Amino acid sequence: MASTEKHVIPLDREHRSNLGTAEAAYHLNRRPQTLRLWAMREDGPIRPIRVNGRLGWPVVELRRVLQVPAAA
Repeated sequence: MASTEKHVIPLDREHRSNLGTAEAAYHLNRRPQTLRLWAMREDGPIRPIRVNGRLGWPVVELRRVLQVPAAA
């Protein structure tokens, strides 16, 4: 039987510039809908980048909010 568990890369080893809403919510320990509300209201600790109706959450800002140092 296949596992449905997703493997999430730790923020200190993440090389992408932006994460999708579900991955960002996982790191912030919030529901994806909470991040969507932050984006809509523009009142959250992080502002997403909008591209063709999709939200991209900057890894640099996620690290800042969570106080995670970048990998060397």
